[in-house]
Amino acid sequence: MNRLLRRAMQQADNFVIEMDYSDSKGNQTHRVVSPIRFMGSHRFLGLCLCREQPRQFQLSRCKNLKLIPAEDVLMPIPMSASTNEVAMGV
Repeated sequence: MNRLLRRAMQQADNFVIEMDYSDSKGNQTHRVVSPIRFMGSHRFLGLCLCREQPRQFQLSRCKNLKLIPAEDVLMPIPMSASTNEVAMGV
């Protein structure tokens, strides 16, 4: 697991992590994360592309990690773009 995370951190332009995550209440979610750095030996800081916010992830709650090409992930449309600009491809 740490090896995959480290590779995604070192090659952030090329890879992100796809994983299943259990939050503190036990809720299961599927996440796509761009890991930023380890925070001690039990968690890491990453940009959650699903929530569009930095989040801390407990390593013990991460399951089924996969290293995937960043180019395969569609990034959200910027919130500042208006509907007309997006429709016109601006």
